[in-house]
Amino acid sequence: MQTARTLDIDSAHNEASKVEVPAEALKVISKGGLFALGEAYMRGEWSTDNLTGLMYRLVTQDPALPVRFDKWSPRIIAYLVKDLITNSQIGKGAFEVGERHYDLGNDLFTAMLDQTTMTYTCGYWKDAINLDQAQVAKIDLICRKLQLKPGMRVLDIGCGWGNFAAHAAKRYGVSVVGLTVSKEQAALARGRCKGLDVEIVLEDYQRYTGLFDRVVSIEMIEAVGRKNLPAYFGMVNRCLRDKGLFLLQAITATTFTKTSAVPLDQYILWLRKRIFPNGYLPNHVQIVAPIEQGLIIEDLHNLSADYARTLDAWMGNFERNWGVLAPTYGEAFRRMWEYYLRGCEALFRARMVQLYQVVYCKGGLPGGYSAVR
Repeated sequence: MQTARTLDIDSAHNEASKVEVPAEALKVISKGGLFALGEAYMRGEWSTDNLTGLMYRLVTQDPALPVRFDKWSPRIIAYLVKDLITNSQIGKGAFEVGERHYDLGNDLFTAMLDQTTMTYTCGYWKDAINLDQAQVAKIDLICRKLQLKPGMRVLDIGCGWGNFAAHAAKRYGVSVVGLTVSKEQAALARGRCKGLDVEIVLEDYQRYTGLFDRVVSIEMIEAVGRKNLPAYFGMVNRCLRDKGLFLLQAITATTFTKTSAVPLDQYILWLRKRIFPNGYLPNHVQIVAPIEQGLIIEDLHNLSADYARTLDAWMGNFERNWGVLAPTYGEAFRRMWEYYLRGCEALFRARMVQLYQVVYCKGGLPGGYSAVR
């Protein structure tokens, strides 16, 4: 089992180049790419003492490796056909990620996430020395970017366990409505926000209406789906007052195109099956597109390197607490979760996937926006 560590981002390539890829893994990759590799890892058919480094070599297609990736495999073609004819993220499908991922168990996420805020999104490590500090810093950074003032009404789309809602209500005196599709998250968030001006609503964002001074959505857009992005931004636009600010924190990548990286596409398919059902990472064009609806981008902040450190910290917590979790989740789950966290860490270290905080203003700020860092 790989031990948690903090790598210098600049040294990721040099360190990864020294990691040996087992022959068993290469054999699996030649037949089914990173999707099959993840399935084989779960079954215990291959192992490594540095999964992040190994995945880095694979996703960057290290030319020294004797393996090639099939761009148009039957699995990728099947995904593209299904995506063309169906919309998996509407109706009951909107709740699937909550039921299959976020409802896995609050014990799992309590053991893995920071103890101060229980935040399941990227931390901000600029001045932080540990995960708890990074998560508090990230939440407060968002509050400052939104220019929160006492009495404002704030909509939190995808509120998780209430981390932003509790911080914003307590520290900035605002009223928050948090939306989630997870029963487990809603129950715990209501308890954590008890006594604060916070309402946690178990509801699909597509069905919610209201008017707010500010809107925030922290890594929820990945569950929206390609076909629903215009409706998602349209909902934000309807719920936001004129000249109101909207902060979006989003994981972005270019996937499933003629030029997208094949290992990335294969790994995303594995994540969709095992971790985030119906997940979709928007690309940079789709993040800019809301300008057509009057949501003007005032600020864009790239925190991708911070995500590699956050994922490494989560894996460290998961490993330290595995003894308590093991009776409930089992060995196959442990290996699945490791392939998930270490694979995503490799993607961020390779800068193949980005993490942006974007501040939009409905109609644009007449005097401009002063960026906060």
